Amino acid sequence: MAGRERSPRHRPWSVYRANTFDLSSEMMGLTLSGHSQDPDEPVLEFSLACSELAPPALERKPSSFVAVSCTTPPQAFWTKHAQTEIIEGTSNPIFLSSIAFFQDSLITQQTQVKLSVYDVKDRSQGTMYLLGSAMFTVKELLQDKHHRLHLTVRSADGERMGNITVIAWQMEDKRDERAPLSRLPDTIKGRMVLPVDESLTEGIKAKSASLCKDTLLKAAFGGAMSRMYRFPTTDGNHLRVLEQMAESTLSVNIPRQFVKLLLEEDAARVCELEELGELSPCWENLRRQIITQYQTIILTYQETLTDLHQYKGPAFKSSTLKSERKLEFMPTNLHLQRMRVQGERGYDHTYDVVTIGAAAAHHQGFKGNGLRKLIHKFEEAKKQAFEEHCSRESSPSSMVYVPQDVVRARELIPQINTLKTQVSYYVERLSRAAKDRSANALERTLGILTEKTRQLVTVCDNKLLASAIQALNAARPEFIASRGSPSHGPDPERVVVRNDQGSPHAKWSGRSSRASLHVDWHEEEWEKVWLNVDKSLECVIQQVQRILHKDKMASDGSEDVFELDQPSTASKKGEWSEALYPVLTTLNECVAMMSDKAKKSMVFLLMQDSAPTIGMSLMIQYRRDVVFCQTLTGLICGFTAKLRSCLHDNGFLRQLHTIGLLVQFEGLLSTYGEELSMLEDMCIGVMDLRNVTFKVTQATTVFAPDILPVITGNRDGFNVRVQLPSVLFDALPREIQNGMLLRVQPVLFNVGINEQQTLAEKFGDTSLQEVVNMESLVRLNSYYDQFKEVLPEDCLPRSQSQHCVPELLKFLNQNIHARKSKNVDILWQAAEVCRRLNGVRVTSCKSAKDRTAMSVTLEQCTILQQEHCMAPQVFTQALDCMRSEGCRRENTMKNVGSRKYAFNSLQLKAFPKQYRPPEGTFGKVET
Repeated sequence: MAGRERSPRHRPWSVYRANTFDLSSEMMGLTLSGHSQDPDEPVLEFSLACSELAPPALERKPSSFVAVSCTTPPQAFWTKHAQTEIIEGTSNPIFLSSIAFFQDSLITQQTQVKLSVYDVKDRSQGTMYLLGSAMFTVKELLQDKHHRLHLTVRSADGERMGNITVIAWQMEDKRDERAPLSRLPDTIKGRMVLPVDESLTEGIKAKSASLCKDTLLKAAFGGAMSRMYRFPTTDGNHLRVLEQMAESTLSVNIPRQFVKLLLEEDAARVCELEELGELSPCWENLRRQIITQYQTIILTYQETLTDLHQYKGPAFKSSTLKSERKLEFMPTNLHLQRMRVQGERGYDHTYDVVTIGAAAAHHQGFKGNGLRKLIHKFEEAKKQAFEEHCSRESSPSSMVYVPQDVVRARELIPQINTLKTQVSYYVERLSRAAKDRSANALERTLGILTEKTRQLVTVCDNKLLASAIQALNAARPEFIASRGSPSHGPDPERVVVRNDQGSPHAKWSGRSSRASLHVDWHEEEWEKVWLNVDKSLECVIQQVQRILHKDKMASDGSEDVFELDQPSTASKKGEWSEALYPVLTTLNECVAMMSDKAKKSMVFLLMQDSAPTIGMSLMIQYRRDVVFCQTLTGLICGFTAKLRSCLHDNGFLRQLHTIGLLVQFEGLLSTYGEELSMLEDMCIGVMDLRNVTFKVTQATTVFAPDILPVITGNRDGFNVRVQLPSVLFDALPREIQNGMLLRVQPVLFNVGINEQQTLAEKFGDTSLQEVVNMESLVRLNSYYDQFKEVLPEDCLPRSQSQHCVPELLKFLNQNIHARKSKNVDILWQAAEVCRRLNGVRVTSCKSAKDRTAMSVTLEQCTILQQEHCMAPQVFTQALDCMRSEGCRRENTMKNVGSRKYAFNSLQLKAFPKQYRPPEGTFGKVET
């Protein structure tokens, strides 16, 4: 490369961009007037190649890398800026990692760059020595006709140690349309002018959203670090690869919102128990015990919420803090890993992977197993308690409920609450329409009110509610006191609706106040309650029909043909409201009475069901909350990045609102020791994401706090509202703009790859991994079947892969059932299917630091080879380059203060070869 110059026609393309963003007059911005700088783009990028490096000894050739330092006068010291990867055993290395200066580098025309060439004698020990160095200024590189410098590498003694070539990358597509660089003025207003391809600048704006500049992404992600690479392709061109890694503010923001919702939900449950009213002593003691348990857990949530609000650390939880109690709801080491690939043909593709530590209750520990086994034990305990209850003679105050009854009760409470609220709302709307004398609004609102009221009656018309109400009344103190009494007095209080002589009105009957409860409840008594609602609705319908008929007759100039109870006079203001007020009041009171009794009976039913195992139930629920919060945060990060990247992908958006979002978690946990329990936690946390929906709304402002996602709901279902600035929201299809709920289909594929997995396969149990993978395969196949039924293939992204999605699913099925040791083909095929189906990718190991780094770098290189024709002969070199000089190496530094992966040589012998880092990048460090 150093020996001859390539023709300018075949030179690679530039990454120079307009730089008008926050630069002083002393800065050489490498700008072109009229264009704004993409913050993800470097202002200067060059590649390095050495030739004829002097061998350190006759018996071996040098293993070299280049360290790049710079200084800008009047600064008197050198600052290390970057370094290349190590290339072993050659005197003519060509380095794949390019040297990039981004906006924050603050380089000027006078900046001096020193290239120090090192020979590494022992990578594992880090033994190296300086062969020599060379220097140049930025101005010299830019003023060269071909932006290429050939320099001599000299030792400290001035001895020639070889050559080094510096190649600045420049766009050549429109070279003939521009004056040569040497003929351009040196500067404009103190800034050097460089040629830029305008079409590429425009394409970037359309195809890629900057992590540093985009309004939505900047609010959710921060602390981005970048690395640049240039990889040759099979057709003789080059790929330009930008690798980025960013933290997410959602790592703290989502847990804060989530814990607050849990706190409100459990506080509401305590209120429901308190509102049951007076109970007999035995039931009262039971209620107090349950409330005490809830109050303990509420106190824990309050402390956690305070700790999260007081947290002022970085926007990620380091792996060393994964067991910290105060931060247990925060995901461990969550980052967005992004690879942006640009080719000489003008394409620009972005690939995102969320990396996250195993979603598990690390603070609570794993001695008592993980969630999957704990839930199984809990269900067995419930079953045993149910059987013991059935074997005893049931008392009138203690009903026996099957598990299906409990599930139904949990469903009924929110249904009743929602329908009651809706009925009250439309009663108010009907009253407003009557006040406004709007016949159309009156008729339209009556139709909706009728539908909602009848839905509520249908929900309440079931035997479960009748029996639960009977059980609640049997638990009242007055029932206990009256068991020996021969009679119970007159009928209990109830609403009696009559329709005498065509004039509907209602009145209360019964000797006690409306709030009193009769103790002798039977199924027919409950039937009377919901029938009263039905009858009071009929009264409202008849009254509205009378009003509308009279109004129609009046508008036609006809005389009224029927009279109300009192003689009708000319239409006067308020007549409609006065006519509707009594029947609407009665309907509201009947609905309130029915809803209140139904809700209390269901709360009492759930209290009975939870009583025998309340301690265990709340312990498991708390652990499940911790785990779910971590997977939820990862999902929201992935969805936010995916939605922004695919905002103009009509196929993805159509798929999103038609069949929902696919999210694939890749696990690298072993099925041995503590990691087995982590996997038990994680598989539950991932599956609980099925209860999550997304809704995209328009943000009111573009300030970061106003465009962060907002969570609502409870454990039965959470909704995440993603807020987009108006310019982005307008690009969405009408279905999503109208608030359609977007479903989630989560899958988890796990393959252990470390030495502990070797022990599990030889002496332990891998059945959990097999079951998890099989269950996820079923869901993945189901998702694709849904896709085929309702969507065309052109909704999916184009791929250069040799295999179609059905073939990949077939191979995945074969590998899952193959029982092959450390069968990482499962992970590769599942990841490819996810990408091909527009899914969100999440990769995880215990700390998302070491094994995760091996996985995401392997995935990146695989994508470059499969989809972008990277030359296969550089695959291994590219992989080692990303692992040694890429962003994931910096992730280890952020977490444990060392740029080494936490592996040792013995461990790595058990790893599949594709997951082994290069020598010198690993060692014994804290995990």
